[in-house]
Amino acid sequence: MERLMGLDVGTKRIGVAIGDDMGIVISGKEAISRKPENLAVAKIKNICTEYNIKKIVIGLPYHANGDFGEQAKDCQNFAKLLEPEYKIFFEDERYSSFEAEEHLKEKGVNLRKNKELIDIESACIILKQFINRK
Repeated sequence: MERLMGLDVGTKRIGVAIGDDMGIVISGKEAISRKPENLAVAKIKNICTEYNIKKIVIGLPYHANGDFGEQAKDCQNFAKLLEPEYKIFFEDERYSSFEAEEHLKEKGVNLRKNKELIDIESACIILKQFINRK
């Protein structure tokens, strides 16, 4: 199996997670500032080169009722900046941020001071969901 990258693309930051080549271990890598976007894309591409990644899973934030909103369109537009160099997959990430917050609270993390950890944990959840579905 090839290594995969998971991205939680937000308006301020992009959470990055990396899966191992067996699809068993998923590690949070970092949160990248979304602006300027060209630097964010360059940083993602550098990480892909470092880890020999050709496939990226991007969370698609549908509304709770399943509707496709502006944030989901924004994620698709961001994905176009990575194509055709990388194969892009989308994963429903409807509750990933909530799940990430709950998981981090259980660990005793102060979320007010560590917002980027939510993005990283969300990227891990997105990637894990995708791998589990496959």
